[in-house]
Amino acid sequence: MWALLADGWSYAAWVVGASHIRDVDAGWPSPGTRIHHSVGPWPLTISDTTGVVTCEPRRLLELDARLWPAGAARITFTLLARSESVTEVRMTENVVRGPSAFMPAFVQDALLTPRNRETLQRLGALAKGKS
Repeated sequence: MWALLADGWSYAAWVVGASHIRDVDAGWPSPGTRIHHSVGPWPLTISDTTGVVTCEPRRLLELDARLWPAGAARITFTLLARSESVTEVRMTENVVRGPSAFMPAFVQDALLTPRNRETLQRLGALAKGKS
């Protein structure tokens, strides 16, 4: 599972909304490195970046995902080894900047939870296919 999170080029395959990875900084996922991505359907894509805030390999990846003009979110992936071959991935997302940050937490949760559930399902499917 960590291999997929550590492969910035794979993000468009499992992150809901990401349509194209334009570049990945050398050293990803070291803190301060970024994925340069596009979001949305062509030709209406928005280009922005997602940067690494914290990285503890095989345990934690905290990202600052920008999507201006909507704002930016702090996304945290926590990995918990359940057995030799099973890893549980927990994902949290909170809007932290921009106009969307003014939405109450329960509204953010209602909007983000289905998207994040699908993101985790895609990540899991890719991980199963690579094992």
